[in-house]
Amino acid sequence: MKSWFDGLGHSYRTPIRIRIFGVIPAKPFILTKIIATLGPASCEIPVLTRLIESGVRVFRLNFSHGDPESHLQLLTAARQASEEVGIPVGVLGDLCGPKIRVGKVVEGGVELQMGQPVYFQRDPILTGEDPDAPVTFNVTYDRLIDEVEPGQRLMINDGNIHVLVMDKTEDKLIGTVTTPGTVTSAKGVNLPETALTVPSVTAYDWKCADWAMEHGVDFLALSFVRKAEDVIKLRQYMKRKLKGRLPLPIIAKIEKPQAIDDLENIVDASDSIMVARGDLGVEMDLASVPIIQKKIINMAHDYGKPVIVATQMLESMIEFPTPTRAEASDVANAIFDGTDCVMLSGETAVGKHATKAVDHMSRIALKVQEHIVGEKVRWGKPPAKLQADRSRMAALAHGVMTIVRDMNVKHIVVWSQNGGAARHLSKNRPTLPILAFSSDHQSLRRMTPLFGVKPMYMEQPADTEDFIWQVDQLMQESKMCKVGEALLVVAGEPIGKPGSTSNIHIHYVGDYFGESG
Repeated sequence: MKSWFDGLGHSYRTPIRIRIFGVIPAKPFILTKIIATLGPASCEIPVLTRLIESGVRVFRLNFSHGDPESHLQLLTAARQASEEVGIPVGVLGDLCGPKIRVGKVVEGGVELQMGQPVYFQRDPILTGEDPDAPVTFNVTYDRLIDEVEPGQRLMINDGNIHVLVMDKTEDKLIGTVTTPGTVTSAKGVNLPETALTVPSVTAYDWKCADWAMEHGVDFLALSFVRKAEDVIKLRQYMKRKLKGRLPLPIIAKIEKPQAIDDLENIVDASDSIMVARGDLGVEMDLASVPIIQKKIINMAHDYGKPVIVATQMLESMIEFPTPTRAEASDVANAIFDGTDCVMLSGETAVGKHATKAVDHMSRIALKVQEHIVGEKVRWGKPPAKLQADRSRMAALAHGVMTIVRDMNVKHIVVWSQNGGAARHLSKNRPTLPILAFSSDHQSLRRMTPLFGVKPMYMEQPADTEDFIWQVDQLMQESKMCKVGEALLVVAGEPIGKPGSTSNIHIHYVGDYFGESG
């Protein structure tokens, strides 16, 4: 619901023009953010508005499916739904990366039996067209036969089907099925034991990146990152294309063993990190994935980078209206670990119960939050690398957390024109909302994945005093606070100038003159 408050001030003050996002009707504010993947089950504006109302703050566009026309339709629908609900929602464009897939297979697929011989060739073929011929596939990576060696495994369909390579010729791989199953068209192929030379950013990825920049997508996720240079290369490309404008924030997807080896450098080079557990669980020992997840979350937290946990979180809800107990525990444990966001994929893209999936995820996140707040559990620690830098904003954010622990503060309020101050405050893991104001709509959308941050639009105030006065009016008119409750206000002079944030004010609602330091 949208609401505008105008002209509430005295004549010498700026008339208040604050757009209220998600204030009415009052709902508990969920600190952990939810990302939902768009698709056939979530392409209509009424469904998208319902997802936003249930807690989605970022929509994911999966460039592995669809075409530019369908992507534009989904992006436009997401923007319209956000406008209709009155809540800023970011859009994440997820690049395909060098995902290797089998080619075309007859309708219904081909069933592979234990011990059955299987062939892989360079030339395109419709697998299964001749039922009397040996089962032969081609794949989307033309160097497969050159780079895979006998004794290595091919894993098809998210690792559900295993083929052991026994031999190879100049133009064919010869394998034996060791884990049977049915293969249909375009199923993914993983090669956990093969050092591939395929580039991390493909020709199609560059086209998708161009499209994302042209259409104002808010974030780009880079798939199958292997080293920090992959992230740097994409950022440099965007800088050249945008000619002085800021490149899109890059989310590095950790799903390859090589990325774990260079994890710290990748985290340092990226704007955000995604724990992409699907391919990670195929490429590496499945039993190691929970430990790796915790390691990635901790590393991202130390560097003050938002982190997303993704893949199969509520997978059963693609078909069923309620999640399994194990799935509920998985979501909860990711939040206990300190993730900023939890992500739904097929559950909202193609699932039968898209809105229910978000409802369940929101309820789980809120229950964890209530437990942590009620039990006064320490939710994380100050980000070590940010603290080591001894920057002004890092020190200020640490000071804010000290005051929050010592005082009964209702909200943290910050003017964060480009989102930097909000990010520093967020990574200190406060257990109360951070109301982050900006006059820039793109900055508001880019704050949507930040833990605990509620982005809010305000026309730029004249100064910090004017900002505090407008926030005071908002708190009273929207009933977000009662008169006498304390706000911790973070701002700078001149207000709105990036990097100027330097002041902390303790303001009691209804009392214009506050304490500052």
